[in-house]
Amino acid sequence: MSVESDIRQHVLVPKHEILPKEKAREVLERYKISPHQLPIINSSDPVAKTVGAKPGDILKITRNSPTAGRAIVYRYVIEE
Repeated sequence: MSVESDIRQHVLVPKHEILPKEKAREVLERYKISPHQLPIINSSDPVAKTVGAKPGDILKITRNSPTAGRAIVYRYVIEE
């Protein structure tokens, strides 16, 4: 994929990455939640498609924050 067509290169798009299954399990245990309790993201979302996220995956999204410095959020990928 060329840089011109990669949506992740845009300044307003935060870093998205698919969590490996073991890391996803650790996040769920840390917060004592099930995947369905996370905020959702559709598998058809442009960035989810670009990173290759499939329904059932958990995405880690890292945003720059003027107040917190860096904010990490998680999203559960669902079928649209």
